[in-house]
Amino acid sequence: MNELVLVLDFGGQYKELIARTVRNLSVYSLIKPGNISPEEIKKLNPKGIILTGGPDSVYLPDSPKCTPELFSLGIPILGICYGMQLMCHVLGGKVESGGKGEYGTTQVTIDEQLTMDNVQLTIGVQHFLALMSHRDCVTAPPKGFTVTMRTKNSIAAIENNAAKLYGVQFHPESAHTENGIELIRRFLYDICGTRGDYKMNDYIENETKRIREKVGKKNVLLALSGGVDSSVCAALLSKAVPEQLTCIFVDHGFMRIGEGDEIEQIFSKRSLRFIRVNSAARFLEKLKGVTEPEAKRKIIGEEFIRVFEEEAAKLGNMDFLAQGTIYPDIVESGGGNAAVIKSHHNVGGLPENLNFCGIIEPLAGLFKDEVRTIGRKLGLPLKLVTRQPFPGPGLAIRVMGEVSAKKLNILRQADAIMRQELDKLRPDRRPEQYFAVLTDTLTVGVKGDDRTYEPVIALRAVNTSDFMTCEYSRISHKILSAISYRITSEIPSVCRVVYDVTNKPPATVEWE
Repeated sequence: MNELVLVLDFGGQYKELIARTVRNLSVYSLIKPGNISPEEIKKLNPKGIILTGGPDSVYLPDSPKCTPELFSLGIPILGICYGMQLMCHVLGGKVESGGKGEYGTTQVTIDEQLTMDNVQLTIGVQHFLALMSHRDCVTAPPKGFTVTMRTKNSIAAIENNAAKLYGVQFHPESAHTENGIELIRRFLYDICGTRGDYKMNDYIENETKRIREKVGKKNVLLALSGGVDSSVCAALLSKAVPEQLTCIFVDHGFMRIGEGDEIEQIFSKRSLRFIRVNSAARFLEKLKGVTEPEAKRKIIGEEFIRVFEEEAAKLGNMDFLAQGTIYPDIVESGGGNAAVIKSHHNVGGLPENLNFCGIIEPLAGLFKDEVRTIGRKLGLPLKLVTRQPFPGPGLAIRVMGEVSAKKLNILRQADAIMRQELDKLRPDRRPEQYFAVLTDTLTVGVKGDDRTYEPVIALRAVNTSDFMTCEYSRISHKILSAISYRITSEIPSVCRVVYDVTNKPPATVEWE
């Protein structure tokens, strides 16, 4: 069994980034609610615990709390942002509103009364820039703690080496914190004493064994969308139970140009039973008059399940439903204490009357980069494994407002043009994700001698390392101009193209 570090969630949107960073440092991480009981923690036997950030104020009565016993278990603990404030609040320190607070990169300095040799948790330099995002501040640490770092306006880090308790006000998990990963590495290896025994090969072996034990001699029906997640899920399941796996690809009519045929070509040749169901007309009928994005997602998700049930009835003896759910799906669907950002068709809205004896989600604890790594190790084509993230509802949520066959056709052409132009770039110069959106905003244009009044096409391209945060890609005006020219020239009903220059946060990657 791998060594474990627990990440306790207090509502921070970036808890997955913390967990992913820990795993990238070869230590297995597991996210649990912040109010987990001491008994459950002892059963899990973690080498260390990290407390996440969160949007609340620790001194308010309804804010997320942890049991005070957490800090007397003898397990090393690192509190980040809200996690540091909570540690101080519970142990008798003082946390107060800091007025405007601190937001963005801020210079952090080792306390002038100390040297780097006196600080247990450091990145090895006296000064560095770190990402801050807090309104409240620790104004007095608890008894036994030493203030080790400060900013111009606040306490930035505290330590109690005897109790193995540490706190930082900044976010070391963020790429905007200089050498922040080194701080987390020191916590894991120097303080918690981990050896770094978590490898992807172990995950494949352990998950294959778990699937076999759960499924036994029964049969599995996989909801194969053709995206990276469900495709890797299919490959893993076919390794675990190849003679018991049936993959149903529901072509809902919301795929990009040519993708349905590509999916069929790849999976019809593998050691699994592949069934393609053409249901475009059925899904469009269900979405008639629907404009609200969450409603679209729920309708498409439930219709997926209905199709699976119908196909399973035809096949007979289908016991388990498998899904390619991954960690970010769960988070953005409101898992744990996080707010609902958007529902995913394979997470939110599952009907209660599923005609299966259980659900199998072998990737539910993984991040996108880990899923891609597993896909490569399982021998999937590189083109498929490196495919950009594509939402389960497909182009239905990239068509703003009501979805129609005409709108889908326009969007497919625009999306294909954008991808063709950006695919000409060297791989290391391409954005991590790029796509087109058909907005529901109509604008006036002129084509030939005729006045037009048609929807605007919006282009979206982002750079990201984790898909939890992102920055818009600074695509050259020359490339944007070429894309716009082709779209307006090759698609008769489009006369205006715009480019989205918003980061995440405050926006999400998708528009809906």
